Amino acid sequence: MSLLRAEDHRRMPWKNGGGETTEIAVFPQGAGFADFGWRVSMAKVAGDGPFSHFPGIDRTLAILDGNGLELTFGDGNRAFLDADADPLSFPADITVDARLSDGPITDLNVMTRRGTVTHKVSRIEIDGAIERQTAGMPTLALCHSGKLDVETGDARVSLSALDCAQIEPLPETPMRLSGKAHCFVIEIFYD
Repeated sequence: MSLLRAEDHRRMPWKNGGGETTEIAVFPQGAGFADFGWRVSMAKVAGDGPFSHFPGIDRTLAILDGNGLELTFGDGNRAFLDADADPLSFPADITVDARLSDGPITDLNVMTRRGTVTHKVSRIEIDGAIERQTAGMPTLALCHSGKLDVETGDARVSLSALDCAQIEPLPETPMRLSGKAHCFVIEIFYD
């Protein structure tokens, strides 16, 4: 298990230059926009505008903080996301325009290269302890707020807000999450 502390996350400009993203984890390590297999990041969205276009990429978006975001897709469909909404998955190579509801938001963005890697993002509230089987290779646990302990096998880490644990699970090894926290579990699957 690797501990990815919030203060060590890498900051960089958006692909379209419209803002800044905070990269939590990427594979392969050090990969850029053109050659990542998977990527987990956060971004502050302070104004309305188009999403960056990523050919051959699938994306899941969740709101961490703020009053919400309305997405309008190229086919005319719309979706509204706020901090209580389930994470929303969609292709990152379609036209998407974003409109803020009431002030800036911070989002969680998970992207995987279509045909090679897929992913699943779950929003979980912890007040006590839960155990879940880790299916992803890897599985990441991101503490959004509060304090979260992550255990698997003999490994254990304690997370504060925006810290992340990256787990390379052994088959049949459960992950135990404990504490009082809002968190996201991100599972990466290779096709």
